[in-house]
Amino acid sequence: MAATSSMFMYSLTIQPPSAVTQAILGQFAGTKEQQIVTASGSRLTIHRPDPSQGKISTILSQDVFGIIRTLAAFRLAGSNKDYIIIGSDSGRITIIEYVPSQNRFNRIHLETFGKSGIRRVIPGQYLAVDPKGRACLIASVEKNKLVYVLNRNAQAELTISSPLEAHKPQTLVFALVGLDVGYENPVFAALEVDYTECDQDSTGQAYEDLEKLLVYYELDLGLNHVVRKWSDPVDRTATMLFQVPGGADGPSGVLVCGLDNITYRHSNQDPFRVAIPRRRGATENPERKRYIIAGVMHKMRGAFFFLLQSEDGDMFKITLEMVDDDAGQSTPEVKRLKIKYFDTVPIASNLCILKSGFLFVASETGNHHFYQFEKLGDDDEETEFDSDSFPPDPTEPYTPVYFHPRAAENVNLVESIDSMNPQMDCRIANLTEEDAPQIYSICGTGARSSFRTLKHGLEVNDIVGSELPGGPTAVWTTKITRADEYDAYIVLSFKGETLVLSIGETVEEVTDTGFLSSAPTLAVQQLGEDALIQVHPHGIRHIRADRRVNEWPTPQHRYIVAATTNERQVAVALSSGEIVYFEMDTDGSLAEYDEKREMSASVSCLSLGEVPEGRTRSQFLAIGCADSTVRILSLDPESTLENKSVQALTSEPSALSIMAMADSTSGGSTLYLHIGLHSGVYLRTVLDEVTGELSDTRTRFLGPKPAKLFRVSVKGQPAVLALSSRSWLGYSDPQTKGFMLTPLDYNALEYASNFSSEQCVEGMVGIEKNNLRIFSIDKLGNNLLQQSIPLTYTPRKFVRHPDQPLFYTIESDNNTLSPSTKQRLLNDTTLVNGDAAVLPPEDFGYPRAQGHWASCINIVDPITAKAVLQRIDLEENEAAVSLAAVSFSSQDDETFLVIGTGKDIVVAPRSFSAGFIYVYRFLEDGKELEFIHKTKVEQPPQALLGFQGRLLAGIGNELRIYDLGLKQLLRKCQAQVVPNLVVGLQTQGSRIIVSDVQESVVYVVYKYQENLLIPFVDDVVARWTTSTTMVDYETVAGGDKFGNIWLLRCPQKASEEADEDGSGAHLIHERQYLQGAPNRLALLAHFFPQDVPTSIQKTQLVAGGRDVLLWTGLQGTLGIFVPFVSREDVDFFQTLEQHLRTEDAPLAGRDHLIYRGYYVPVKGMIDGDLCERYALLPNDKKQMIAAELDRSVREIERKISDMRTRVAY
Repeated sequence: MAATSSMFMYSLTIQPPSAVTQAILGQFAGTKEQQIVTASGSRLTIHRPDPSQGKISTILSQDVFGIIRTLAAFRLAGSNKDYIIIGSDSGRITIIEYVPSQNRFNRIHLETFGKSGIRRVIPGQYLAVDPKGRACLIASVEKNKLVYVLNRNAQAELTISSPLEAHKPQTLVFALVGLDVGYENPVFAALEVDYTECDQDSTGQAYEDLEKLLVYYELDLGLNHVVRKWSDPVDRTATMLFQVPGGADGPSGVLVCGLDNITYRHSNQDPFRVAIPRRRGATENPERKRYIIAGVMHKMRGAFFFLLQSEDGDMFKITLEMVDDDAGQSTPEVKRLKIKYFDTVPIASNLCILKSGFLFVASETGNHHFYQFEKLGDDDEETEFDSDSFPPDPTEPYTPVYFHPRAAENVNLVESIDSMNPQMDCRIANLTEEDAPQIYSICGTGARSSFRTLKHGLEVNDIVGSELPGGPTAVWTTKITRADEYDAYIVLSFKGETLVLSIGETVEEVTDTGFLSSAPTLAVQQLGEDALIQVHPHGIRHIRADRRVNEWPTPQHRYIVAATTNERQVAVALSSGEIVYFEMDTDGSLAEYDEKREMSASVSCLSLGEVPEGRTRSQFLAIGCADSTVRILSLDPESTLENKSVQALTSEPSALSIMAMADSTSGGSTLYLHIGLHSGVYLRTVLDEVTGELSDTRTRFLGPKPAKLFRVSVKGQPAVLALSSRSWLGYSDPQTKGFMLTPLDYNALEYASNFSSEQCVEGMVGIEKNNLRIFSIDKLGNNLLQQSIPLTYTPRKFVRHPDQPLFYTIESDNNTLSPSTKQRLLNDTTLVNGDAAVLPPEDFGYPRAQGHWASCINIVDPITAKAVLQRIDLEENEAAVSLAAVSFSSQDDETFLVIGTGKDIVVAPRSFSAGFIYVYRFLEDGKELEFIHKTKVEQPPQALLGFQGRLLAGIGNELRIYDLGLKQLLRKCQAQVVPNLVVGLQTQGSRIIVSDVQESVVYVVYKYQENLLIPFVDDVVARWTTSTTMVDYETVAGGDKFGNIWLLRCPQKASEEADEDGSGAHLIHERQYLQGAPNRLALLAHFFPQDVPTSIQKTQLVAGGRDVLLWTGLQGTLGIFVPFVSREDVDFFQTLEQHLRTEDAPLAGRDHLIYRGYYVPVKGMIDGDLCERYALLPNDKKQMIAAELDRSVREIERKISDMRTRVAY
């Protein structure tokens, strides 16, 4: 196996994972405002909740190139800034801070304590912090616990001590929390089990008698060591601990949450226990017990409460009642524990309560929710249960308590944050006939699952649209004086006239503005302090504040073909190819420059930059000529209209714009010349502010129409609006300051201008056919737009109709009542468990029942109806597991929908009572399905595929070919080709690629004359395959359940032998190699993207782009692999990647090379996410790396950005 690959790919993330594994709250910027920090896989993100608008926006997101296992916020006593502690897979504890001025994370400490990787005995799984910020404890699942003392030195910098050990061998930790003890010695509480005796006892009696202990570890600050202070047995089902406020705020101690009970425990108090209330309802099982899965404690002045969430999503409010002394003051002694139903929210991995009265729910699956508290549930009708009615001993019996779930009263949803977790499957298709395809994906679980359409673009907020008489050709807005805050006029140019509208409460036509209305307009500008300018084909009108009009007429037999203006200068091009230049005098009049400059070719467009602050003029005039060149002329008084530089283009320029924009290379702002060509290509080049030279040109294809460019402002930053067959916005990315060019999700515009009024401070006005549209762009952070269609159950797989823009999904949920069983229970009046109304399942979930399956087939129309058209429920406890659209040659190539199901499936250990294959016919252009017949098979078919006019099915470890009969499917051929279970099929020609659940892939050839399936090549490594695709006839790309992606290739000789004509006898009789096929696959590339790939496909993402491999991950990731064309590029990026590994080491201390080769050394892959961090490095490091690579910084940044923009977003 060669160490270097013959093929190299560049890995990029298009959409980072959206599954939040942990969320913490704190004042990380050092201000009064709270921020939320979330961990998603290897990404650390800081969000800013905006209480005034009820929205959450992302401030910064960074890939730490390591798995974040746990996060904690802590604050040193007396300070007002929270630090973040990260427990990761690097074998190190990391303390970082957020630096708001530079908008980046800064690592303060990195202390090594063990091996890297996620291991049983290496700390990093649990992290607890003393509430007063004096120490933290980091623990492993088994044996090891380390305590670090945190302090500050004389310079007020954070210091960290050497670790103090609190190890106990053969002990498993279930939960860990820091106790609130005020300023006494810090104490940490843990739930532990000692399994020493279980290991030695073969009878199993020791396991039955096993006790789970609540243990207190005390850090003695005086003696600087840790002691095991107190331990007491608790309920064996206990899984979670919550800290109870202590010191002056409360009694201290912990809440221990177990199966169906919550207990208050502390070393010097009696235990108090309450049961978790169960749901009432005809479809609820009254015996089912719940666990607590998430919770949060919130302190207010003189009070505190807990919100704990059960596995159904129901939140309960827990309060402690204290014993009062004789004077009526409450003492730190607990009297009773109270619990009552609060509200139901989606099942959360974390809950955060903000001081501003909001609740952030980091959902386990589906969208994350941001709620506002309406009230705290103090004065409602809900029954409150207290610990007086329950025995403190967990073994004693008690009467369960019930509640009626209801719609939320205490919290109100203000924002839902898109999350595509878990993402089950994905397809790329261009169903809307646009120039770039869309991404269609199924994600979510249960009733909160959805079918999503992802489209590259920015969200546009449409404010107003009105029809105009005739078709306008251009539009401008202008203020009347320079000091005005808002625009006063909208000027519209038609073929032979100009219309002026005034902007006020309403928009209406005005005639007394001094504008010439009997001619079309070429340019409008507010000039100097209080004058206006109108350029029309026969002259320039200069309208003074007192309505005096100065007219400059064009010379005889000539007219103006192009014009450009700024607040002090005007330049026009005449039909004769002459350039006339004007500048404003001190008295406010326009002075013409003596000489006209003649151009060698006719002029098609001009541009002047804005006047820089503190200057009297823009230095340069850009001129686009019909001979496909752009010339830069100087406007300096010494060298007016002299040629400075020239650039040749591939076609005639149709628009120019000189503007200064933020620049990631220099860190400040840079002058750019934006060029639009007749061929629909957009170019951006750097214009040197001193010499006028043009350099560093970047290009992008916008569409087939000529490109027009307009200077606009978005979020206070200058941006360029580029119009072709679609509208595009060029802007600086808020985080990296890199230049982004993104299409707008909006109708194609013909002309546009900036727009500012009281109602819409920062908007744009545009012309679409004969409509005037005013719109604004509010969000620049997200350039993938999502549209969501709700589905019924957890989607498993989906397939597209071969001709129509329709999709067919199969959905199934385990341990869920099917609709027919549910209806039977609701109709049965003898049931005891209450009479609750049927609750909407998207909020409350479906009724649960052990061993039941609910499953259905949905027809989804994402284009016209944007809804589910038909739903077919499966009966008799069957669950759909696979589907395919197959055209049968025996039926004149008619396409049928084939669905594989299993009856009474138990997921683990795998069992079932039967499998079936259903066949449906498409009716009404695929909008309806008609059932034809079903065929019983031995096992649920996990993979189906159309193959040479017949059906290929993977049933257990067999591969079968079926044809369509009248009563059922007819078996034509079968062979045992994999050792365990077929989970995926791909085909080209007569070659079939079969994926096994744990033994990688096998190549099989089908010999038609002999009707034989012959495996001829398999793999060396046991890969637990989740998805595969054929990259070409010899090569397959796949992913496995450990989060790896790999490319395998069949040896050339074996491939040719398999396709030789004849009976295939030479393949059957070839000698087996090590109990497998005669040949082995070669590994071309291997990469660890840190998400389980659920689908991989070869596709194009942008118009005119190259083919890429697009993969989707379970946690909502979208990523691509771009093949390199030249060896030179490979060497460049490999060297850049090596430099970045040392200069920008991963934040959490993981080694990047080892991380990307987690299971198998990384091969043939370059990590684009790491390369893109180059733009965020400080300038000196950029220069240093550039010098090593023998390139300029701009050149490196261009290469990095081209790798992305040429193939993706």
